[in-house]
Amino acid sequence: MRMRPPATEERRARLSDTSRVEAFSDGVFAIVITLLVLDVRVPDAEAGHLADGLVDQWPTYVAYATSFLYVGIVWLNHHAAFDRIRRTDRGLHWANLGVLATVALLPFPTAVLSYAVESDSSADARAAAVLYAIIAMLMCASWLGFFHYLDRHPELLEEDLEEGFFARERMRAIAGIAAYAVAGVVGFLNAPLAAMVIFFAVPAFYGATSQGLSELHAVMRVPGRPARRR
Repeated sequence: MRMRPPATEERRARLSDTSRVEAFSDGVFAIVITLLVLDVRVPDAEAGHLADGLVDQWPTYVAYATSFLYVGIVWLNHHAAFDRIRRTDRGLHWANLGVLATVALLPFPTAVLSYAVESDSSADARAAAVLYAIIAMLMCASWLGFFHYLDRHPELLEEDLEEGFFARERMRAIAGIAAYAVAGVVGFLNAPLAAMVIFFAVPAFYGATSQGLSELHAVMRVPGRPARRR
């Protein structure tokens, strides 16, 4: 079990419970996920061609569904992290604000990517893929800072948390940064569709491991096969 370093009385006085930061964070997630629908508009179609207009803006629907699921997955990861946090301090507040700032940006590159696909311009699609990759990398970097801070301040964590949990969680953030960097390069090299495959795959990975990297073993385990003894 992780040993907690003794905290000074002044340090204890600066610690607070997580209720306010969780409520604020949930409010941000709710606003972001609600505003996504503003990009879904009535098509500018001539009379008698509404059906065609609705079909033609399919990238907007894909962008909405993608952003909704992505923000939802980030919320699941955020919720899972705070299930393991007992107290907060000023540093954790700033780290959490960094995560929320990048989450609030997610609808923007998704809408740009949708516009680029609708415009049928290769140059626009490449630019949109690079923009999406950069902002997604920033989001993963904010999680890296969040996990790093928690690993350095075990006094904020639940007593029964397994040792090194958030140190391992940093690997998930680093993997996301690397994957999005690859996607940005691929998109820049005139393969935006391949980049979009990565954009879909990374959130799926984070969704499958929202409770931590240990979940990955359970996901990859073949049904019916007993776990390997160590």
